Amino acid sequence: MTSHGGRRTQGERDAITVEIGYALCSAAFAAAVLFGAVAGPAYVFELSAGTRDVLVGSGAALAVVVFFSRVVSVLVRFGHGGQPGRPGLTDPDS
Repeated sequence: MTSHGGRRTQGERDAITVEIGYALCSAAFAAAVLFGAVAGPAYVFELSAGTRDVLVGSGAALAVVVFFSRVVSVLVRFGHGGQPGRPGLTDPDS
């Protein structure tokens, strides 16, 4: 972003918008996969109501944690300039 404290260019605003969209979509996908993996057996197999409730509750809680963790990690990496400055090259620190 701009280091001189001025306004962001249209390209910078577009990059932020795309990154937020990517963070939300990838987080939703990761959370859905995790929820399905944890709570799925509750619906596939004939489990008791208590076991089903525990699996669904655990899946939902883990999905929320994964969702927010993914969003934060993507946006923090973007804010720190995690992308290489030149395509095809990576930072020596990475």
